[in-house]
Amino acid sequence: MKDLKAIILGILVGLPVLVILFAFGVYYLGCGTNNTCYGAAAPLGTPIPTLIPASLPAPKVGADAAPLKPRCHVAALDLLGAWVSAGYQETEPFHFTDVTGLDCTANFKDDVQMLFITPNVWYDGAPACTTCHYADVIKATKNMDLSSYAGILAGSGRANAEPKGNDILGGGTWDQALLYAMLYAPDGKTTINRPAMPLGRPANVPAKGPVIAAGIPPAQ
Repeated sequence: MKDLKAIILGILVGLPVLVILFAFGVYYLGCGTNNTCYGAAAPLGTPIPTLIPASLPAPKVGADAAPLKPRCHVAALDLLGAWVSAGYQETEPFHFTDVTGLDCTANFKDDVQMLFITPNVWYDGAPACTTCHYADVIKATKNMDLSSYAGILAGSGRANAEPKGNDILGGGTWDQALLYAMLYAPDGKTTINRPAMPLGRPANVPAKGPVIAAGIPPAQ
């Protein structure tokens, strides 16, 4: 019992002594006798790294911003017809005449494909064509995929996901194409007694579809 008390007493007395000696040693080694204390000055936190200056210029706004490219305007079916009649290429540009008579240039990705994959194009509230005609042709309506260039060319009726179905582009003759027959709808009715596409299309939508912004006019 006496030994335990001696140990505890030794700890209580010795620990403060060690702390005092340690503090004195740090002070003496760092400051010496000149009281400057520069030698043992500890760094004040982690230094902040220098920020790398941005290499990109600040975006221009207002009057300094680059003007938007002018667009042409054309009925949706006339745009599709120009693409089909030009050979329905995927990457090559094609020409069409817009509503003001300009000779405009468009391409599949930026102009034609938007008619199939974008909602609210054919009329307000219109679903995208790809809502019903999508890549899983076994489940898609009419077993047809309108979500990609390859799907459009593959056509309809691909019940077992065949690589080629029924041509919907009329072999390049637009007014004989099934796609034309499904989209040309005077007073909301097709000429083949089938519902006008996209489904739910109101009678007040023009026969050739809405006039949309597409393509670019010739350089001035």
